[in-house]
Amino acid sequence: MELRPTDLQACAVHPTAPLVIVDVDEVLAQFMRGFGLFIERHGFELRIDRYALFQNIYRPGETEHVDLILGRGLFDDFFRDGAEDLLPSIGAADALAGLSRRASVVILTNAPEHGRQARVRWLKTHGFDYPLVINSGPKGPSAAELSARTRGPAAFIDDLLPQLESVAQAAPAVGRFQMVADERLRPLAPCDPIRHTRIDDWPALAAALETRLFP
Repeated sequence: MELRPTDLQACAVHPTAPLVIVDVDEVLAQFMRGFGLFIERHGFELRIDRYALFQNIYRPGETEHVDLILGRGLFDDFFRDGAEDLLPSIGAADALAGLSRRASVVILTNAPEHGRQARVRWLKTHGFDYPLVINSGPKGPSAAELSARTRGPAAFIDDLLPQLESVAQAAPAVGRFQMVADERLRPLAPCDPIRHTRIDDWPALAAALETRLFP
């Protein structure tokens, strides 16, 4: 039986154009708002206490967050039944459309495999019809492999500091930008603006990416 190429193997990158590698949740999509509404329908509530996911899920009236197993179950259910209800980040589609006229754009997400089709449909619906790579774990190795396919400069955008650090280690030549879409999460997000440029507004981020990719 012939094996289907992985997303990473199949992903086409222009060999000379600049490259934009971009995350989805809290970058292109307002994940926490959508996930919060989803769990409310299932009798739970989301409290933005820290920059985390499962530790922010509570049963109404309780002071201890739910355990990891229950949180993971809700997360998996969301990608089966709720992942297409996310709102896009303001300005993201226009920003990537402008960049894509001269650069390759690749979406690199750690969404679960069972949520692939929902994620594909959401991306197309909201104007993000670019090559998709479903990743697992640190994104540095995938970013390194993608950026090695072009002689042009590359940039990586994510909300999570550990993912930015992973790319810094595996592909130090790739420009790194941190973006957090949810205003409630922004003051809670761990960051290192000296190492990774922090811009939480898509028009301003697009301008910074233009400067980085088209000097």
